[in-house]
Amino acid sequence: MATARIQPLSASQLHDPTTGDENQKVVYTVWMKSLVFNGHGCTIYGQDGRVAYRVDNYACTRSREVFVMDTGGKTLIKLLLKKNFGFFSTWQGYSCCDGDDAAADQQPWFSVRKEYRVLKNGRAAVVRVAAGGKAYTIDGALRGSEYYRVSDDADGASVAEVRRKRTSSGLALGEDVLTLTVGPAKDHLLVVGLVVVCGLISRCI
Repeated sequence: MATARIQPLSASQLHDPTTGDENQKVVYTVWMKSLVFNGHGCTIYGQDGRVAYRVDNYACTRSREVFVMDTGGKTLIKLLLKKNFGFFSTWQGYSCCDGDDAAADQQPWFSVRKEYRVLKNGRAAVVRVAAGGKAYTIDGALRGSEYYRVSDDADGASVAEVRRKRTSSGLALGEDVLTLTVGPAKDHLLVVGLVVVCGLISRCI
């Protein structure tokens, strides 16, 4: 099974929520394409226009293991796909900041699964997230969706938003070019991990 690796290439403060002005939102550009020729993945650019994170699955479109690393190649998060009963599956994210890899008995930092809500006009899929004792919901994170939102279940506050990128004149770019807006004082590394998982769930990566 091919292994995907996400590697931040810019300064470490791009994914450190404690640096910079905590009252300001941070905007990334997400290109759902790999920088590797004929590869599969996505590239995330910071506000300075430089590559902040990369995911490259090479020839594999359904990786079950994804690594998030810092600029020195140190693994920060390991994402693993856990198969449950039937068609249900869960992506689990393990913190690796204290070592080179996640310990075998380590509890996941966050877990992500897709669920269905019954509505009057049918049913809609949502993504549920559990992270550090908190719960989040991601609405609209499906293939072809031009907008989805990560919200805190405790108060409904927006944590991050992803939408189709537009130029300053309002022209929409390609469907694979998105804008990721992270709210003030939010954990950028967690949000980037969730965006990557959404791409894996919708099979865009």
